[in-house]
Amino acid sequence: MKHFVRGGGPEPVRRPRTETDLRGAVLWARRGVAAPPRSNSEVIMGKVITQLSMSLDGFVASPTDGVEHLFDWYSNGPVRIETPGTGGPAAFLVSEASADHVREMIDGSAALVVGRRLFDHTGGWGGSHPLDAPVFVVTHSVPDGWPREDTPFTFVTDGVESAIAQASAVAGDKAVGVAGPNIAQQAINAGLVDEIRVDLVPVLLGAGIRFFDNLSGAPVKLDNPRIIEGDRVTHLYYRVVR
Repeated sequence: MKHFVRGGGPEPVRRPRTETDLRGAVLWARRGVAAPPRSNSEVIMGKVITQLSMSLDGFVASPTDGVEHLFDWYSNGPVRIETPGTGGPAAFLVSEASADHVREMIDGSAALVVGRRLFDHTGGWGGSHPLDAPVFVVTHSVPDGWPREDTPFTFVTDGVESAIAQASAVAGDKAVGVAGPNIAQQAINAGLVDEIRVDLVPVLLGAGIRFFDNLSGAPVKLDNPRIIEGDRVTHLYYRVVR
């Protein structure tokens, strides 16, 4: 059984298949509370992981959503890693140290949860996400012109918990990736995130959009990190302690 993160951490949790039961089961399990009796039909569910490139002073974008210097490590190395989707770059060029980290991200992401702001900022990735995975977009309203045929986007109007439950049902025993700072914060506050990954870039932005802001349940305890030192980036893996 393949997992997004190799090594330590809790085993995947068995959960009911029905969407209604699944939403409740996600909350029970992620919050460390014994769940009600399970139905006969179950599915193994993988981890929920949030990952972003972040400056040393804690920002994941400038005040205008710019990502100056934060993504440079995706194109500063000799190892070429093809992206499976058509939206975004055709390949990443990373250091030897970062290569396995990026392959894990690509191979292990079976579904994604993003916010409307990120979706709009990227123009919907041209209709196909670079990771070629189903994408659940948390939004108050479905954008004009969407949904479209032959695209991987599902628009979820009843909150991040519903989006993660739907994504988890699709992902099975592989990981759900949560992208975008606001959505990540909501997922952390809801107790739904199993692991936080930070691609720490040696730059000080001075201002902008923070990865960890508006955390209603702080302090959030994390395990000792797994660390990979890349070129102009340090990859940090933190398991959320419950």
